[in-house]
Amino acid sequence: MNIFEAPSAWEIEDLKSTDDWCFEIDESDGILLRDSIKSLFEQDRDLFSYSPNEFNFGSSWEHIEKAVAEAHHGKGISIVRGLPREDLSQDEFRLLSWAIGLKAGVARPQGLASQYISAVQDAGTDYRAANGRGYSSNAELDFHVDVADLTILTCYNKAKSGGQSMISSGVTAHNYLTKERPDLAEIAYQHFYFSRQEEQAPDEKPFYSLPLFEEESGNLFCNWNRNRVQSAQNIEGVPELSKLQKETMDFLDEILTRPELMYTMYLEPGDMQIINNYRMFHSRTGYLDYENDLKKRCLYRLWLSPPDSIKLPESWKDFYRSVEPSMVRGGIIGQSYDETCIDFDKTHSKFLNMKIDAS
Repeated sequence: MNIFEAPSAWEIEDLKSTDDWCFEIDESDGILLRDSIKSLFEQDRDLFSYSPNEFNFGSSWEHIEKAVAEAHHGKGISIVRGLPREDLSQDEFRLLSWAIGLKAGVARPQGLASQYISAVQDAGTDYRAANGRGYSSNAELDFHVDVADLTILTCYNKAKSGGQSMISSGVTAHNYLTKERPDLAEIAYQHFYFSRQEEQAPDEKPFYSLPLFEEESGNLFCNWNRNRVQSAQNIEGVPELSKLQKETMDFLDEILTRPELMYTMYLEPGDMQIINNYRMFHSRTGYLDYENDLKKRCLYRLWLSPPDSIKLPESWKDFYRSVEPSMVRGGIIGQSYDETCIDFDKTHSKFLNMKIDAS
């Protein structure tokens, strides 16, 4: 097990000492983008019917593109401020979020309903239930990764209180674990079992297995989701966690919340956060919402497969469905992945010169 030195192996002071991972869209570009969204928005138009070339980003795309690259190949986290929010309805802002995704990669489905964009807002979901999902609850979440190379979160409304975003570098956590408890680091390189939260596709088992850390071609790949590991313990065929596995889980979570490692931020309306899911672990605090539906916390989430992705470890194939570079991969295919979804994937992958599994 190696100690990894990379821009993504940061501590808090590294992020605070520079703003090269923070980007801003100026007012004139924001107005241009707002007007483009308003001119193209149609209430009943399917998102799959939009083309990236329809949207006028002006010079704002230069900032967004750099932010995507920073999250993907740099620090693993970036923030863009200044997305037009004030004069856009919630549905128009959703279209703006989708437009960004169209230019940055191929969006991936995110759940049982095979939805390609999700509203992150409280729908009363029980996060700890066998089929629970954190994005539709107001609960505090465990540190976790999403099922795609990149996650994009755009903020339309913030909560009345709480809902603070928490990011820790999985690479730095790995280094801490290796230095402080090499015995547990060895355990973390072994397979753990994760529940699919009852959202598996017809050709998938209700669980998958992956190491928490794995090396491939000089790169470190990080994976963690306590809630899914614990949920998997109730699935037939999943082996019981060993004492050492439980100790590894507890020690990893303790590392992730150390003040020198856990970076916290509140996403303000008009902010966009981009996260690399095999470098970073992310979470959020629980929150209290407004009574007024128009003011309730609402973020939009995209899972993206970018055109310049790198090779993943072979063990990730059951998780991402493909491990090849520049391949459309990732997502929770769910049970509503139909010909319309397949056509979108094929059309958009061709636009971005990406490969796709024809099977």
